Amino acid sequence: MANESRPCPCDIGDRFDYGGRGQEVQVEHIKAYVCKPPASTDKAVIVIHDIFGWQLPNTRYIADMLTTNGYVAICPDFFVGQEAWKPSNDWASFDDWLKTREAGKIDKEVDVVLKYLKDQCGAKKIGVIGFCWGGAAVQHLMLKNPHLKCGVSLYGVIRRFADKHSLLHPTFFIFGEKDDIIPLEQVTLLEQKLKQNCKVDYEVKIYPGQTHGFVHRKREDINPQDKPYIEEGRKDMINWLNKYL
Repeated sequence: MANESRPCPCDIGDRFDYGGRGQEVQVEHIKAYVCKPPASTDKAVIVIHDIFGWQLPNTRYIADMLTTNGYVAICPDFFVGQEAWKPSNDWASFDDWLKTREAGKIDKEVDVVLKYLKDQCGAKKIGVIGFCWGGAAVQHLMLKNPHLKCGVSLYGVIRRFADKHSLLHPTFFIFGEKDDIIPLEQVTLLEQKLKQNCKVDYEVKIYPGQTHGFVHRKREDINPQDKPYIEEGRKDMINWLNKYL
């Protein structure tokens, strides 16, 4: 990693000052943010948060964006009540913090959320998107969960699933060219392994000049040149969901 003292630069860029259009609900043992479109639909998307947790305004903004595109969107608390990472925390303690929050150990919670979406929301076609920690979780789910239709992994940390490439469902991978924690050689290797092992549709896309977190961070106000790539990333995400849900 480029900077061991800052192992995850998810806080690059601004947080949105955003309240959300949805509501918080209790789904068995999990709290979740849910937003539903005005017209009924049988399509839903699970949104998996980054290290800053399910209440981050930026993530809720993306959930609401999915809803404006016709999807039920749900962002569950996949830390299940454990504290999300705070920017003021000591980054030296990050690895210990992460050990108790494994992106590959969310299957029980995902099953609960899938049941809720089917029983309470009438969902029949369900996809998943995730950012950073959540992007790694998407990679995990695309390798093993038969009940999801497709996924979008946004700057998911590749090294957590370095040896697994036999995806079950169409998966779109979004990376930034200037991401400090996901070097381009890792992305190249991922593409090679997918080409050798993957039997379903996939796409790996690198966005020029972009750093970690660019799709759900409000950086266009700081660097106007980033705006087209932020918008492109969001549009690509929606188009992938539209294609497979």
